Amino acid sequence: MKLLTYLTNDQPLRLGVLVDENTIVDPQQAYIELLKEQGQERAEEIANALLPHNPTEFIANGDLALQTAKQAISFALENKQESSAVYQYDNVQIGAPVLKPNKIICVGLNYKNHIIEMNREFPEHPVVFAKFATAIAGPNDVFPLNSNLTKKLDYEAELAFVIGKTGKDIAYDEALDYVYGYTVANDITARDMQKRTIQWLQGKTLDKSLPLGPVLVTKDEIPNPHSLDISLTVNGEVRQNSNTEQLLFNVNHLIKFLSGIFTLEPGDVICTGTPGGVGEAQNKFLRDGDVVKVEISGIGAIETVIKEVSQS
Repeated sequence: MKLLTYLTNDQPLRLGVLVDENTIVDPQQAYIELLKEQGQERAEEIANALLPHNPTEFIANGDLALQTAKQAISFALENKQESSAVYQYDNVQIGAPVLKPNKIICVGLNYKNHIIEMNREFPEHPVVFAKFATAIAGPNDVFPLNSNLTKKLDYEAELAFVIGKTGKDIAYDEALDYVYGYTVANDITARDMQKRTIQWLQGKTLDKSLPLGPVLVTKDEIPNPHSLDISLTVNGEVRQNSNTEQLLFNVNHLIKFLSGIFTLEPGDVICTGTPGGVGEAQNKFLRDGDVVKVEISGIGAIETVIKEVSQS
């Protein structure tokens, strides 16, 4: 299943499911219609509880929510002409597939060629840092560049995964059981801000510096997250081109490592690091008007326009 969030003129961002390139179904709305068809008088209350429109809450409801959503979506598609739960992709605005997770954990120096190009030694343990929820942006959102704040804005194509259930001290061989799905990320980074102190945070968590999407693909559709092509272009020029098989610490390792430090919770977003080809290594930083596209096989592509914001 491919989860996303969508926005219409009369409602805020809410959970949807992409069923084909042109069709989105709102699982909560579809379930309300199904329950009413069955004569259920408390259809709205039941649907709100089991299929909430907030993606993090939906994820926390686990397999029951997924299976119920599939039934509701099938009902909506069978009654497409009468259903108010079916939308055309081009008629809505798409948001990030996860909106306000409890945690956003990012991993640095996790592709061998990126470590080499940054003149760093291979780390013994994963290098981790955090971003805030205000950094999340939709798959086609504009990034507001403040060139008075940073002169070295960089890109980082990344595979991100989302946790599906609570876990602590998770075993390596059981790690993928805790993954809900996978999405595309761009860890937009202000390199000059990142390096002006020994802590990376200030250069890593600017508002809208983590575009995600276009969908969150559930793990059943990606049985092996360690064989995915990943690429990034700037204005059509290929800057990064790799495969997740090059990860130094793979998804299993990261889940085992991180869950040994803190409890992982449904909706937590973990970004796995970026391959070689970052702008800093080439002295090619992002400027006003640049178009950055990140694509991962089996998931899709996100595209971010860099736009200078007016300064007072």
